[in-house]
Amino acid sequence: MKILVAGGAGYIGSNMAACLAAEGHQPIIYDNLSKGHTAAIKGCEFVKGDLADLNLLTATLKKHKIEAVMHFAAFIEAGESVINPLKYFINNVSNTLTLLSAMEQTGIGKFVFSSTAAVYGMPDKQPITEDEATKPINPYGGTKLTIEKVCHYQAAAGKLHYVSLRYFNACGAGNNCTLGEDHKPESHLIPLTIFAAMGKMNAIKILGTDYPTDDGTCVRDYIHIEDLCLAHLLSLKKLDKQPESIYNLGNGKGYSVRQVIDTVKKVSGKNFKIIESSRRSGDPPALVCDSAKARAELGWQPKWTNLEKIVESAWKWHSKYPNGYAE
Repeated sequence: MKILVAGGAGYIGSNMAACLAAEGHQPIIYDNLSKGHTAAIKGCEFVKGDLADLNLLTATLKKHKIEAVMHFAAFIEAGESVINPLKYFINNVSNTLTLLSAMEQTGIGKFVFSSTAAVYGMPDKQPITEDEATKPINPYGGTKLTIEKVCHYQAAAGKLHYVSLRYFNACGAGNNCTLGEDHKPESHLIPLTIFAAMGKMNAIKILGTDYPTDDGTCVRDYIHIEDLCLAHLLSLKKLDKQPESIYNLGNGKGYSVRQVIDTVKKVSGKNFKIIESSRRSGDPPALVCDSAKARAELGWQPKWTNLEKIVESAWKWHSKYPNGYAE
């Protein structure tokens, strides 16, 4: 298939484009490079453009005879979204509506949407199923849930077949460890802890040590980027079978902040300073995924189930690119 990968120069999008190409699909990357990297584009056709540009989007979809769209072009920092909600609603909602409008105008009805576990907010039950109430506690989660609702109504109107994938914590490096995380600024635990191991940071900070967990630190579900991409590939097949589907994507196992830090120490062979600090507002004690629905309906089977292996892949990438991608 010819697939438009919106945000395909970013972390998840670039891995997805490489995965699509390896499976014989033809990915066309569409990215404004505000967060992405040209060095992450591995031999795929690239269109530099903004999702706000309806004319360019429409022209690109027509020119390349696009058959399906995958969307990875959202802003993703929950903390920043609280400080600057309008920025998030403009990009994550308004610009996505423009993308969906371009798809409708050109008769493209297949859409795989990059959603998030942040739609659940502070869930009542663990592990989290798709039946858990959606109560986002920050604008980031709210923007993703808004687009899910739009997709639902488009599907009900017979104009869209979509799959929404609610990620937990995407991590690791894919494509033989050639495509990794290079966010600026970085806010994710595994790369930040690797920075401490590399001496790029003076210490790693633990935000809260008094949570009701085994070691007092937050517990999260980490899913390797290649397993995430596999679920997207399987979702393409699902689009032919029913108009709408929502799946959680995670390993179904939680690891605490201390466990992640200890794993980075083991993989890197480095010791580094740890600073214990107070809780960050809005952090649930634990977020662990129940992905039984994705496993049953998509036939999805994560291959990267060991945290040490996941961290090893990230460590390899950061060791090769200590300053991130060279543009």
